[in-house]
Amino acid sequence: MDLVLRSGNVYGSPGATAVAVDRGVIVAVGPDDAVGELVTARTEVVDLAGRLLLPGFQDAHVHPVFAGLNLLRCELTEQHDAAAYLGEVARYAGAHPDQAWVMGAGWSYDAFGGGQPDRAMLDRVVPDRPVYLAVRDAHSAWCNSRALELAGIDRHTPDPEGGRIERDADGEPTGVLHESAMELVGEVAPRPDAAEIRRALLLAQARLHALGVTAWQDAILGDYGGWPDAFEAYLAADAEGLLTARVRGALWWEPSRGLEQLDELRARRERARTAGGPNFRAETVKIMQDGVAENFTAAMIEPYLDGCGCATDRRGFSRVDPAHLTEVVSALDAAGFQVHFHAIGDRATREVLDAVRPVAGSPLRHHVAHVQVVHPADVPRFGRLGLTVTMQALWAAHEPAMDELTIPFLGPERTTWQYPFGAVRSAGGRLAAGSDWPVSDPDPMRAIHVAVNRVGYRFDEPPLGPEQAIDLDSALAAYTAGSAYVNHFDDAGRIAPGLRADLTVLDRDPFAGPPSEIGAAHAELTWVAGRLVHGG
Repeated sequence: MDLVLRSGNVYGSPGATAVAVDRGVIVAVGPDDAVGELVTARTEVVDLAGRLLLPGFQDAHVHPVFAGLNLLRCELTEQHDAAAYLGEVARYAGAHPDQAWVMGAGWSYDAFGGGQPDRAMLDRVVPDRPVYLAVRDAHSAWCNSRALELAGIDRHTPDPEGGRIERDADGEPTGVLHESAMELVGEVAPRPDAAEIRRALLLAQARLHALGVTAWQDAILGDYGGWPDAFEAYLAADAEGLLTARVRGALWWEPSRGLEQLDELRARRERARTAGGPNFRAETVKIMQDGVAENFTAAMIEPYLDGCGCATDRRGFSRVDPAHLTEVVSALDAAGFQVHFHAIGDRATREVLDAVRPVAGSPLRHHVAHVQVVHPADVPRFGRLGLTVTMQALWAAHEPAMDELTIPFLGPERTTWQYPFGAVRSAGGRLAAGSDWPVSDPDPMRAIHVAVNRVGYRFDEPPLGPEQAIDLDSALAAYTAGSAYVNHFDDAGRIAPGLRADLTVLDRDPFAGPPSEIGAAHAELTWVAGRLVHGG
């Protein structure tokens, strides 16, 4: 016996206090005395001291390499207003005089009046070099004048399909690029080399393990918005034994192309099966159907409102034509690919549900992330069609981007349709969970806190849609067994004999305290297949 964890509280097994592990697999779960009989001279015994032992968390929608690159570049997530952003950009530029570009990410729409910064702000702090800064949700970029110039963007540049160049009243580009328009600058910006991508991946992996995450689905593998394709980095890390997490990669579906890319996706899937190691596979395709509500690119059935509550002509856009989407999904399903959708607006969500209908109940376990605004008529369809909802629960709370840049433009009725996790579950739908890091905090317990309370941890505001809250057990199950289901990791997500020893120990039992303290819990120890990867 390799490992025995004793004197704990084993989640999902009432009365069990101990777990035995041999060769990376759980072989026994039960009381201390029964499991203790398996201890031999070679067994490592860990005293859990009454702490809660959980299955390892699995993040079903995350961008670790993007997050790791942010940490290596001009990282703005710790700043919270325009002045602080500009101060950090100036500091970073001064500290890296040899870099031809200032690259970074992490700013937030709500730090600026009307949600939009402009190039003049960046020109004042970095006038001599191009600057490219992705917004926190990676659906927009903020550039200075030099970056626009190098990309050839001026008042005569048309909006690309699936994107928008923000312009001032005179038609001049402001420096903010939305969705596919980001690629206009991204294509001329320097690309990180293999060594930098590798560093980013390993840095992010360590961070996720420290939060109790043992597996994930990387939600974009491909060139997107100036971000690099991490496919080869995963292959290399896995082949060298450095990828300790299990990862299912979602290959990027180029919305401007058609079914001709299917052969390329098949080739990449086969390369992941044969050229790497045991922990990385690319059996999924990611389709981004719309944008985000904060910049009015999320696809809505009815138009967005203006600041006075009147209807505008903006409804967002569908990145894949709905009729074509149905054809694409059927083709991907027939080719054996799981489809991982992005849908924010109620129209995009409906388009995804319609596209899944011909392959309803597919064993490939298609899933849709975000589902921010869902028309009530569509809520029961998730369960009927077998389409899992991968929730980013951390977003289901009042905060500045919600209160200033979303609710006023949705109006009161659609505001109540946001993040209907409770209704989906009650209607028989399946829930998984993910962070979308670096868009938001990767800590599963912070997201679980919001799923239960509909209030951000350590925030004092009324809950957002409290009727859509789910109980703690359901939230934990979504982040463990639910995500294991969509990742096709059926040998994990629970603690039972015969399953992998992907485990994490919390510093406290969130069931034992008030719901308002759920988010205070954090991982102290994490094992992947019985190997300690955090703590100790």
